[in-house]
Amino acid sequence: MSVVIDVHTHMLNKSWLSLLKEHGGPRYSVRSIGALPDIIHLDGAPFMTPLPEMFDYDLRIKNMNKAKVDIAIISLTCPNVYWGGREISAEATRIMNNDLAAAQKSYPDRIRWFASLPWQYGDLAVAELDRARAAGAVGVMVLGNIAGKSLTDPDFAAIWQAIDASGLPVFVHPTAPPGVSEMDTATHNLVPSIGFTFDTSLAIARCIYDGFFDRYPSITVIAAHGGGALPYLIGRLDICHERIPTCSARTKERPSNYMRRICVDTVVFSQDALDMCVKVCGPENVLYGSDYPHNIGDMIGCLGRVDSLPSDTRLLARGKNAERIFRLS
Repeated sequence: MSVVIDVHTHMLNKSWLSLLKEHGGPRYSVRSIGALPDIIHLDGAPFMTPLPEMFDYDLRIKNMNKAKVDIAIISLTCPNVYWGGREISAEATRIMNNDLAAAQKSYPDRIRWFASLPWQYGDLAVAELDRARAAGAVGVMVLGNIAGKSLTDPDFAAIWQAIDASGLPVFVHPTAPPGVSEMDTATHNLVPSIGFTFDTSLAIARCIYDGFFDRYPSITVIAAHGGGALPYLIGRLDICHERIPTCSARTKERPSNYMRRICVDTVVFSQDALDMCVKVCGPENVLYGSDYPHNIGDMIGCLGRVDSLPSDTRLLARGKNAERIFRLS
């Protein structure tokens, strides 16, 4: 069988978590729930659960072997480094990027990594991009919004220009969407199930309508969780582009055409959803991902759905697309 490359998989670092505990306020706090000691809360509601597997690389490799995953392109998850002010954000970024780079050196045949950047501080972000590339980063990770700001905000233009020039792919991973505290998401903990996919959908739809993909033609974007709800909603985006002037003012093509330029991962948890991703985005734009080691992550199940795709598409999604995009072959 072909090589298997996991493009959506995370690791943490104890020093990063300690910084978040000390400097994450007022929005982020870390507190216990039952037997779980370090649950990250956002605005007082449970937000993300750091699990022991997120800190254990030997266990990661053992579980990759069990799932028959060859290479993991690891990244920091949300809330990333968008908290704590200029100095703390920069320190958190260096801590995580250094840790991921060290993991690649320790497991050179199994680990690659996405760099995080302190996006709120453009000069620091561009400098860290250069440093991370020199340290071996194969891509850049960004959340669906930067402390509430849209990815298309003019404040981030210089960073996008630097990424565009670098040729590095960008993994757009969700966080809680702006306004989450007004959405009653604490009830039933709706951020993981609905909030995250909404954040991705909103971020990528805005990029499409804003002309982002025309401004930065060299950037390959990988939209997490199968692109959120966009494969299901792309017809609606098209008809709005056709009939609502503000939806076509800054774009050269129909939104469905841009979806053929966006990569999506396979963290969708149903075969029908994965089939729709392939249909909407194209077989060459679907990449295996697992969301390991989050509590809903599933290396084996996500790969099983990939292996249920038609043979040519299966080989592309298992790893050939990632080999091309990340220049790993």
